[in-house]
Amino acid sequence: MENGKLQQTLAGCIELSGKTLHSGKVSKVKIWPGFAGEGRYFEFHSNLIPASIDFVRESLLCTTLCKDGYKIRTVEHLLSALEAKGIDNCRIQIQSLDSEDTEVEVPFFDGSANAWVEAIEQVGRKEALDRCGNNVEKLAPHLSEPFYVSRNDSFMAAFPASKVHISCGIDFPKVPAIGCQWFSSAALDDSYEKHIACSRTFCIYEEVEHMCSMGLIKGGSLDNAIVCSATKGWLNPPLRFPDEPCRHKVLDLIGDLSLFARSGSQGFPMARVISFKGGHSLNADFVRRLSGITVQET
Repeated sequence: MENGKLQQTLAGCIELSGKTLHSGKVSKVKIWPGFAGEGRYFEFHSNLIPASIDFVRESLLCTTLCKDGYKIRTVEHLLSALEAKGIDNCRIQIQSLDSEDTEVEVPFFDGSANAWVEAIEQVGRKEALDRCGNNVEKLAPHLSEPFYVSRNDSFMAAFPASKVHISCGIDFPKVPAIGCQWFSSAALDDSYEKHIACSRTFCIYEEVEHMCSMGLIKGGSLDNAIVCSATKGWLNPPLRFPDEPCRHKVLDLIGDLSLFARSGSQGFPMARVISFKGGHSLNADFVRRLSGITVQET
């Protein structure tokens, strides 16, 4: 539905590099302004991979895009920042220090989206023009009916609404320091930068050994995640918010739902979205289901 806005892009180029979470390698990202109508897409070894649900592949503990044998992992924090800050069109050039790699990860920084938000703020935003020099209206998806997806005791539901609103819940009964938390936000306004972007990835200390045995979190440390023990509580306080784990789930949710974006439109639907005990796989199920129902985008 029309929202009176024009598609936007970056006013300059962003270049950041850093250590990645799962491989532990260093990668470099350069984000260029994009043409209106072309959306957000990655470039890896000259291969273009749109930031679209069509290219999402099942992976553990992150969201992965895959095309023609090339994989880009842990895209959710970057995409969350781009969606929330209204960067509708851009080319995301990414490279690993090993030129032979066919798989690369987005740098993880402190486990939040802060670095990306600060970089976007620094270069600024401008109206995007198409290849003919014309501006393009930004469309937003509106639901025509409620729907939900579920996996075991986890679920996501969406209800038609005139504005974006997210309510997210998590429940860790065996980890008292986290327990059951709920957080609600309008998400795509100024509250994102203040209350969501700086929330960090969290993990349960007792699960770390198992994740390492699966070849994951090789780059994980107390500097890029908040770690909680079932018996000892938080191992690297202080938290930025008492409900920081739940807020981080909202950060991830925005990044994953941005994958519904088409041709520079808004990805996150104009809806009231409720998520309980969700994760990347459930988020992807939600977007695929959203792609299969009647959505107004005018």
